[in-house]
Amino acid sequence: MLYWLTALSDGGDFFNLFRYITFRAGGAFLTALLFGFLFGRPLIAVLRRKQGKGQPIRDDGPEGHFAKAGTPTMGGLLIVGALATSTVLWARLDNPFVWIVLGVTLSFALIGFADDYAKVSKQTSAGVPGKIRLLLGFLIAGVAAYFAAINHPEALQNQLAVPVLKDALINLGLLFIPFSIIVIVGAANAVNLTDGLDGLAIMPVMIAGGTLGIIAYAVGRVDFTEYLDVHYVPGTGELLIFTAALFGGGLGFLWYNAPPAAVFMGDTGSLALGGALGAIAVATKHELVLAIVGGLFVVEALSVIIQVLYFKRTGKRVFLMAPIHHHYEKKGWAEPQIVIRFWIISLILAMIGLATLKVR
Repeated sequence: MLYWLTALSDGGDFFNLFRYITFRAGGAFLTALLFGFLFGRPLIAVLRRKQGKGQPIRDDGPEGHFAKAGTPTMGGLLIVGALATSTVLWARLDNPFVWIVLGVTLSFALIGFADDYAKVSKQTSAGVPGKIRLLLGFLIAGVAAYFAAINHPEALQNQLAVPVLKDALINLGLLFIPFSIIVIVGAANAVNLTDGLDGLAIMPVMIAGGTLGIIAYAVGRVDFTEYLDVHYVPGTGELLIFTAALFGGGLGFLWYNAPPAAVFMGDTGSLALGGALGAIAVATKHELVLAIVGGLFVVEALSVIIQVLYFKRTGKRVFLMAPIHHHYEKKGWAEPQIVIRFWIISLILAMIGLATLKVR
């Protein structure tokens, strides 16, 4: 929205700053951060008053989690609110990729909100049935994938870019949309599974989001893509503003979610943010790089899949409890120890993901 202030510029004054993506990204970051600080405490007070007993704690969960009874959920409203407000304020609203990613984020937030509402209203850990959540997720992701495909350059439409290999493209054809659906829905649910300890999910999401923002900015500039030998996707640079807002909103939320958490993200936040990461990866043609940058989420999801399949086949468990962060809780690791070590792993994976831009 503020981009249109450039119409008042003569090319050498203050309004000219709004032409620059980096300037507007900084503004989006500060706006989202301020939003979190201003509305965080009032929102938590409303959630605590409306929810009463807060998020239900599973009976079969780690023993230490029972002390968290009464903590409100749906804190993702704070992140999504900050993210959406800042993006609309600072991004170019004529950019289709901004609306694709923002649409996925808000749509998955609605699914998560419905799930959280069902849980707190019925005081049960079972919310919206999984099949309904998946079906809605598939529909939303399918629409997003279609619009991403038609807005990609003709040479990249329905193509899968392979990292590290120069100019390597795999023509997925009609499989591009199903593949993109798996990326978006898979990312959403992987982040959802990771959100099990105070502060565990939000920082890796911010790290992954920031990394994808840098990638989006790079692939959206023809001079950068020529230097790095990566595929040029016009318009994706504006997604840096979205990811900057995500980072600012995430920090504002972390202020209240740091152990001991005053509020939980809930499915409202985890599904929305995971879906956003998947949508950015599809938009920038870096779907495979997302598996590296968001490797922590991949491991968390795989630990659940392995646990379920192995138990059905043998009646035994590979992990003491899945997702894998609960395995380490059962082994006696302190919650802050798990959280900080997982943050470190996320940062390492993000650096490896960034390196794929130049390693060709």
